This record gives sequence, structure tokens and C-alpha cells, in this order.
Amino acid sequence: MIYGCMGLGGSWSPEPYSSAQVDEAAAAVGAALESGITLFDHADIYRGGKSEAVFGEVLARTPGLRERIRLQTKVGIRLNEQGLETYYDLSGDAILARVNESLARLRTDYVDVLMLHRPDPLLDPAEVASAVGQLMAEGKVRALGVSNMSGPQIEMLQDRLNTPVVANQLEMSLSRRAWLESTVLVNHAEGTDYSFPHGTVEHCVRHGITLQAYGSLSRGLYTGAPAAAPSAAEEATAALVAQLAAEKKTTGEAVLLGWLMKHPARIAPVIGTANPDRIRACAGAAEAAAGMTRAQWYRLWVTARGSNIP
Repeated sequence: MIYGCMGLGGSWSPEPYSSAQVDEAAAAVGAALESGITLFDHADIYRGGKSEAVFGEVLARTPGLRERIRLQTKVGIRLNEQGLETYYDLSGDAILARVNESLARLRTDYVDVLMLHRPDPLLDPAEVASAVGQLMAEGKVRALGVSNMSGPQIEMLQDRLNTPVVANQLEMSLSRRAWLESTVLVNHAEGTDYSFPHGTVEHCVRHGITLQAYGSLSRGLYTGAPAAAPSAAEEATAALVAQLAAEKKTTGEAVLLGWLMKHPARIAPVIGTANPDRIRACAGAAEAAAGMTRAQWYRLWVTARGSNIP
């Protein structure tokens, strides 16, 4: 499992973070470590850089912590710059500048994995390869991953890289199942309802690229988060998750994550909550995956989709 740090650092406004928010980050990191999580996921844009900054404060006040964990951060999205609400920039200069800024905020000399956050239509693979090569030669980046990319996009990039792409972070959960539905809806009319690029999961499996699943807990949809008007399928799924959790003497969070981890693609869920209790509730995910039968796995899927598979 991976701890996603987007929820740390207070609001998305320019308002500075407080000492209480550093304490909150420390509590979340501690709960993650207690749960066996040692990879922490960041992005330069999270909370306007404050997520990285509060994490850097936690590292600074906890001697030896950096040596016990792995860090990854993402670059490539620009917010509220150049008169645009959002645009992408994976130019070589932007990659170099943003990595250096992230390292300063994180108070570390290197990140274990640098992730390219979104596909940039203006991306030049040779330019990216040059920037990544420089960062790796300088010891600032140890491995490269991507986020929200299809198999062909990764393949195009990999052709110019001198280092393998090691991870692809995608939204994957029991509620966001396009990655899964696309594998069984080939040559089926229902397949047009899903835009996920078919073959991406298979590409990652073939090339040993870890699939990192953000949104893995469906934002609490099946584990008690208030919903204005839950559908019949959502209500039935929440009930089934609770039933399986009771039968397995674990938590609903562990069941949801175990469902992802049961998949042979060896999916690594990203846990995004800042609530220490909810982080700890995820600790039994690997055991839930190991103990989940094929029929239970399929029952969760069919119940969540609200209809039988073809």
C-alpha cells in the first residue's frame, strides 16, 4: 500500500499551513507506518505545495525517518498560471525546476520515484528523457513513473528513456471500474460506456510496471461516508462490504483494498485519508486479499456494477 499525501497541509488556498497541520501530518505518517506503509506519494501541486512542505517539517523533526521510507512526487500540472486555470508542462526545463522545488519543500536530497502527473500533448520524449537522465545522474531521482497514462503513451516515452518506467498511477477502485470493465466488454455493446484505454493494464503487467490505484477507497462510498442519494447498487455494495468484513473479522476498508490487491496485476492501493483511525483500518488489506475467494471477489464486482457481467 501507498500513503497519498494530498490531504495534508491544510486548504488549497495560499494561506500558510499551521503548526497544528504539521502535527496532523505527523499523526497521519505515524499511522501509515504502523500499518506497514513505507511509500509516501506527493505532487508539487498538492495544496499549492503545502503538502510537501508539511511533510518536510515532519521529516526534519523525526531523525532517521527518511531512511525508513520511500518518497515519490509528481510534476507536470500547472495551476492558475499564465492566465490559465490548468495546463500541463512536461518540458525539460519545467521538470528540472519543479523537482528542485519539491526537494526543497520535502527537505530531502532525492525522491525515490518521480512521476509524470498527466500526459502533456506537447511532450517531447527526447526532452523528457534528457531531463530525467540529468536528475538521475545528479542523484535527485532514483526511478521514473507516470500517472494517468495509457499503454501506448508509456511505450512512446519508454522508447527514448534510458531507465524503465516503474509505475503508472490510475484511478482504480470498486466504484471506478473502467480499467476492469474494459477487459470483459470487448466486442460487447456495453463497452462503449467505458473510455478506459483497453490494453493499458495488460501493458503494465507485461512490462513489470506497478499499477498504483488512487481513489482506492471510493472516498468512503461503501464504508460510511454520507451520500446524498445512494443508488441501489451502492447501498447493496456497502452492505456486502460490511458483511464480508464481519465474516473475516476485519474492516470494510481492508475488504475494499483487498479486492484491488486480489487482482493478479498486483495493484498497489493509494490511501488518501488523513484520518489516523481510517489509515489504521487499512492495515489488514493484504490478509483480506489472501483470504478472499474468487466467488467473493466476483460478487463484490457484480454487486457494485448493479448488473451481471456478460
